[in-house]
Amino acid sequence: MQIAQIGEAVLKQLAHDVPAEAFGTPELKGFTEALLKTMQEANGVGIAAPQVFDGRAIMYVASRPSPRYPDAPQMEPLLLINPRITSQSDNWVWAWEGCLSVPALRGFIQRPDQVEVSYQDIEGNPCHIHFEGFLARIFQHEYDHLIGKTWLDHVTSTE
Repeated sequence: MQIAQIGEAVLKQLAHDVPAEAFGTPELKGFTEALLKTMQEANGVGIAAPQVFDGRAIMYVASRPSPRYPDAPQMEPLLLINPRITSQSDNWVWAWEGCLSVPALRGFIQRPDQVEVSYQDIEGNPCHIHFEGFLARIFQHEYDHLIGKTWLDHVTSTE
């Protein structure tokens, strides 16, 4: 799959929910497998469907240590479909972020350090999860792609 680069219209569009009848289908399973493979080949720690020119509300959070994030926690890739933030902490933290759709640039971005999230799994089952620290940052970064934003929309200074 090709990764959309900054300037592509799809990165500014609001993603639409995956409908109930799509859950458990071979098409959805095949798409999510290809999305995961694309993220892994690009050495990302997360990816959202709009980044591969697909307007559905689908994302992965897949933290693992890498040259860019040597202290990142190791986790199995987590697929989230139709995610929603149900609450977030009042404590915001600054950290550097990069993006597969904005290559060779990083930004110092402030985000809540904890989020509670509801989502659906590949079969459409409702799920809930708590993210904190780096995992919360990955989730929020990918969630931004579902609401038509990139980290560039959070930049407060060009210095």
